[in-house]
Amino acid sequence: MKHEKSVIVIFFLFHLFLSLAIPQVKVVQHEKEKMVLIPGGSYKPFFSDSNSAKIVRIKSFLVDKYPVTNEEFLSFAIKNPLWRKSKAKRIFADANYLSHWKSDFELGENVNPKSPVTNISWFAAKAYAASFGKRLSTIAEWEYIGRASASKADGTKDSEYKKAILRWYSLPNTKGLQAVGKSKPNYYHVYDLHGLIWEWVLDFNTALVTGESRGDTNLERNLFCGNGAVGSSDFSDYAAFMRFGFRSSLQATYAIHNLGFRCVKDLAIKGKKK
Repeated sequence: MKHEKSVIVIFFLFHLFLSLAIPQVKVVQHEKEKMVLIPGGSYKPFFSDSNSAKIVRIKSFLVDKYPVTNEEFLSFAIKNPLWRKSKAKRIFADANYLSHWKSDFELGENVNPKSPVTNISWFAAKAYAASFGKRLSTIAEWEYIGRASASKADGTKDSEYKKAILRWYSLPNTKGLQAVGKSKPNYYHVYDLHGLIWEWVLDFNTALVTGESRGDTNLERNLFCGNGAVGSSDFSDYAAFMRFGFRSSLQATYAIHNLGFRCVKDLAIKGKKK
């Protein structure tokens, strides 16, 4: 028990150190029309146990209509040299960071400026969001938006919609990433949540934590064993199993060819300065 507590303390101290060491970024104004309002509501966590909340309340927030693109991240990197392709420190991004770009200032002929930026670490995505006064979404927020079909805020009861998502996930990408915004928007007018890339979320490393301890390994073991549906709120949602399984495999420094991000922003509270 003492050993587990020590590991948890070390884990939090390490992440505190990293958060303090992340290079500061220049804050600039972002185009408001690229974000849409998501009204608050309730979200039933995909995984839960006796120590978890059965329903999570989601406050209203703003979200980017599209994933962040290569040209947008290039503009950010030019203004923030420590996040350029050749400058990012390995403690914040692995060797695959922006590996598909030609150089610090060029995307290259084979990179579509309008397609989602990938090969990006969690630290880099978080820094980009902060530069616009934004942040990454939480798992609950992403899943809350991601469950929306084209016509309903909650499409989880639509078996055909769930099959379509699973089909997108299962198809290999042999032609490279298309530009953002080419798919049909969902109920909230958010594009490309499914079928284009995976997306970083703020609390990706708690994807399979059900209680208060980050040392909760029972659910992770169940996920990949024969009784993987134990603790799931929807046994038939295989696409969600894939998302949560993928998130649980990540580390913050990973830069992966099909992993990008989008940003969200908290609504200003009346009476408080923005």
